[in-house]
Amino acid sequence: MLLTATSLTQLPSLASEIISFAKANRIFLFYGDMGAGKTTLIKSLCECLGTTEPVTSPTFSIVNEYIGTKNRIYHFDFYRLKNQTEALDMGYEEYFYSDAYCFIEWPEKIPDLLPDHYIEVKITTLPDNSRQIIIAQI
Repeated sequence: MLLTATSLTQLPSLASEIISFAKANRIFLFYGDMGAGKTTLIKSLCECLGTTEPVTSPTFSIVNEYIGTKNRIYHFDFYRLKNQTEALDMGYEEYFYSDAYCFIEWPEKIPDLLPDHYIEVKITTLPDNSRQIIIAQI
């Protein structure tokens, strides 16, 4: 699925399309350069899932937990990990295999720990500052 956002105001409607596209899959891997809009899109996804809490980047905590209308949501930012052992030490499996939504920024930091099936979200900033978002089921 290919989506384009010309402004941040489009993200809530795109978020509902992405959740609908994912069906029962609850693991989402976000790829994109720093500042591409990964956290902003995740915020819209969390709001779409009914969380009323402020959604912020878990850059220093590595994982933030939110409660949605029907589901628990975990938001990961693995940017600061030095190696995959740090994800093992935090017990990533308990999160990934909990049937909760898991939104994972910087999954390239844990390539050997990724589940077999997930939704891949690639965000690219275009020259006009719009965002191209490519979503695929893996």
